[in-house]
Amino acid sequence: MFKHLSFLVVLLSLAGCQSAYYNAMEKVGIHKRDILVDRVESARDAQGEAQEEFKSALEELSSVINFDGGDIQSVYNTLNDQYLSSKEAAEQVSTKIDKIESVAQAVFEEWEQEITQYSSAKFKQTSQSQLRQTKLSYAKLVRSMRRSEQKMAPVLISLNDNVLFLKHNLNASAINAIGLEFKSLQKEIKILVSEVNKSIAESNKFIDELNK
Repeated sequence: MFKHLSFLVVLLSLAGCQSAYYNAMEKVGIHKRDILVDRVESARDAQGEAQEEFKSALEELSSVINFDGGDIQSVYNTLNDQYLSSKEAAEQVSTKIDKIESVAQAVFEEWEQEITQYSSAKFKQTSQSQLRQTKLSYAKLVRSMRRSEQKMAPVLISLNDNVLFLKHNLNASAINAIGLEFKSLQKEIKILVSEVNKSIAESNKFIDELNK
């Protein structure tokens, strides 16, 4: 019971912090809608960066497969660094999508409340129609973002498997074994890149709609 109560207090505290933040931003002329656009842009850019990190990881793995002598420990270190960079980039994407969802909820709640303030039936009907359309576009955007986010998880697992295997077997046999799995990972990253491109396109479309 106390755990549930503590969790509720934390949620209320976070909600209060968000509300205070939005109010402070509005005082300097930055509204929730502006924050939503900014966060969508930020998440879009983070997805692009993550996409590039995964491509770099694939390239690094390709160089591992083509290793023709030298310091295998150094090869492992470079691959591990690339994996960690990809993991961090993926985590950034997740965090930024969460932030989009947070402000979007506030935007829609405020919009719905303000619709009730219209005295003009025509304006009220138009605003309701715009809200419905924006919600539909937003839902499509988030679905696309979450799909690309989900494609990152299995790629990270595969990269981690390869890094760990090389770490525990710093020899030519390990490199040969990694080579056998390369095509599968290559396919996963190709799918991921495609999903990210779709999500970036949806982000740009949503931003254009909000800025009209």
